[in-house]
Amino acid sequence: MRRIGKTRKGFTLVEMVLVIAIIVILTGVLVIGIGSYLNKARAAASSITLHNSSVEAVNSEVDVQL
Repeated sequence: MRRIGKTRKGFTLVEMVLVIAIIVILTGVLVIGIGSYLNKARAAASSITLHNSSVEAVNSEVDVQL
């Protein structure tokens, strides 16, 4: 099956499958990376909320004693 003198237009099925596979792999890596950053952000937000609650409790205790 030789193509002499014909210009090739478009992509073959194998090329399209490879491109889609690469995109899926890169998306998977990106989602895993973002997920770990989101978990760290949630942990930091919880820590800050706990700290703010404890500071508020101490401040209200000080206000009651005055």
